[in-house]
Amino acid sequence: MNKAQLKKFRGLLEEKRDEIIKKAKQTLDEDMTLDANDLPDEMDLASSEYLQSFTFRLRGREKIFLDKITKALTKIDDGSFGTCEECGEEISVKRLEARPETNLCIRCKEDQERREKDYG
Repeated sequence: MNKAQLKKFRGLLEEKRDEIIKKAKQTLDEDMTLDANDLPDEMDLASSEYLQSFTFRLRGREKIFLDKITKALTKIDDGSFGTCEECGEEISVKRLEARPETNLCIRCKEDQERREKDYG
């Protein structure tokens, strides 16, 4: 992979990372507060608690995604970006453009999904 492509993928990954961090900060600033006095009845309070819980679960998933992005950026730095961790083959540029944080080529990812489906 050439330097221009690596620079492009670094930019995509950093953009995704920055967006996740921005959402996380927004959650801390805006969604962490739940004041029972602002909600007229128990149903409103329960609904707000549910939405808050749902938001936190989404942020938890984003943490995993952020870890993948960080790992991909590290791979760019150490020269192993774009290599499948399963088979060692090069991951296609088309796949990396769709999911620059991926660590598996399409064939290995399909195999992984098939195994997960078979074993639940």
